Amino acid sequence: MAPVSTILNKIVNQKLIEVAVRKSKFPQHRLVHQLDEAPPVRGFYFALKDCIQTGRDAVIAEVKRASPSVGMIRQDFDPIEIAQSYSDGGATCLSILTDENFFKGCNQYLKSIRTHCSLPLLRKDFIIDPYQVYEARILGADCILLIVAILSTPMLKDLYALATDLKMDVLVEVHDKAELEIAMTLKNSLIGINNRNLHTFETTLQTTFDLIPYIPKNYLVVTESGIHSREDVDSMREHNVHAFLVGETFMSCFDPGSRIIELFRT
Repeated sequence: MAPVSTILNKIVNQKLIEVAVRKSKFPQHRLVHQLDEAPPVRGFYFALKDCIQTGRDAVIAEVKRASPSVGMIRQDFDPIEIAQSYSDGGATCLSILTDENFFKGCNQYLKSIRTHCSLPLLRKDFIIDPYQVYEARILGADCILLIVAILSTPMLKDLYALATDLKMDVLVEVHDKAELEIAMTLKNSLIGINNRNLHTFETTLQTTFDLIPYIPKNYLVVTESGIHSREDVDSMREHNVHAFLVGETFMSCFDPGSRIIELFRT
């Protein structure tokens, strides 16, 4: 596994323990048997692409209760109500945090939202093991996040191959040029640029601006983190970035969906 920062190292180490416990309670072969019961996938990538082709920004709105950088974001937390607000506000897709220890999420949030919302869903977690990919498919995820910074290249390729075999899309997340070069070896159409520095947890949109020139136009680029204002959105548009993953800015509002309209109305 690749070297990671202190906070990320804690998260990954905890994730290793969590996955081992889940495997001991419910082995992977039993999980695989549940695949036949999984709901059909809905095209996450194509939803983003189709939205952008109509001249609109594609917004992946995040259902996130807390984060290590700011602590509890929202005390009054009803995931289904939040998902509905996002849908009403014009979100293209949703990102559901399922990490429990650091983000106060859970698998049930994704499962419940899938039942009540028609938008494609991303399982947002620290995926390090095939077990989690099978879980994501069974829970109803249409896409998973793979973070280059926490995976060896062979494991990244294996998890990507498994996800695509299971008909899910993959958002491959990078933070610098070296990670971008690894990500592009997958020939995946969807690349996420996280503007949050994993070593300091500070954010700067310059991360996206610096990496965009190295990404061929056939890739769909999602900018992640650090979008707080209409000026931020306009800056991304000027760099030909039209897909956004936004969490804290929306979640801190009483009506998260209304904030989508404020930031992205044309």
